[in-house]
Amino acid sequence: MKFGAIDIGTNAARLLIGEVIKNSDELPFVKKMTYTRIPLRLGLDVFENGRISDHKIIEFRKTIEAFKLLSEVSSVVDLRACATSAMREAENGAEVQQYIKKKTGVNIEIIDGEEEAAIILSNFLLGQSQSKKFRTVIDVGGGSTEISIFKGTKKLNSKSFTIGTIRLLTKKVKSSVWKKMDDWLKENIDPDEEFEVYATGGNINKIHKLLGKKSADKIKVEEFNELSQKLQALTTKERISKYKLKSDRADVIVPACQIYGTIFDTIKCKEIIVPKIGLSDGIIHGLHLKHKTD
Repeated sequence: MKFGAIDIGTNAARLLIGEVIKNSDELPFVKKMTYTRIPLRLGLDVFENGRISDHKIIEFRKTIEAFKLLSEVSSVVDLRACATSAMREAENGAEVQQYIKKKTGVNIEIIDGEEEAAIILSNFLLGQSQSKKFRTVIDVGGGSTEISIFKGTKKLNSKSFTIGTIRLLTKKVKSSVWKKMDDWLKENIDPDEEFEVYATGGNINKIHKLLGKKSADKIKVEEFNELSQKLQALTTKERISKYKLKSDRADVIVPACQIYGTIFDTIKCKEIIVPKIGLSDGIIHGLHLKHKTD
């Protein structure tokens, strides 16, 4: 069965159409059929002015209309839409939510950071049932960073911090929030304990690709730091030219490196795994379970 997942993030809106199937080891995973990304950038409005502008609301509506049509053409069985940090904080978030539903018929769920992390991790944990290792999972978005700690599939702790790429671009991250994240990491992660570090999000996926990695390849933190320094030394236009980045990736990739790099340094990890999953993958997994039990 094919399902549609709409992820309304702070930087972009995404539509993933896919289904859950099993690989050769009989482990389920989300097979991606089509993926569409629109750089809606709700966060630029929200973090600067506290609300979504009329102009941006029209763009938002058109994006959801297009996503709905693509889902219908693809004959999806079910469609779910979730919005994260920017919609959570917008003064007119509920008003925009109602407007979009009235105009498109699509109900956008505004979810909190904890649920966002849970949805992302639901897909990540599909293939982890036999493992007893300690794991740290870091997801960096435009408006927030979610960090979760596991032993096997048991979640030991998780926390969402209002540190994101668009927030950094608009200079809306307070030093006190950085300190809260640093304190939390030091309280919950022992650098001397053996653990794996997983990083998710569009920017780390792009970094993985820029480093020439294949799907299962890990990134050494030394490699990450070297590329991060190269990217930071360039202007946005130079990043677009040298690394063939889209404009809406070329500006946020540097603050993303700052966030990931800060965390990697604090927990003193040496390598990271990039599973290339996100909120939309987790939504597909949830829809699959819903219809499997119905």
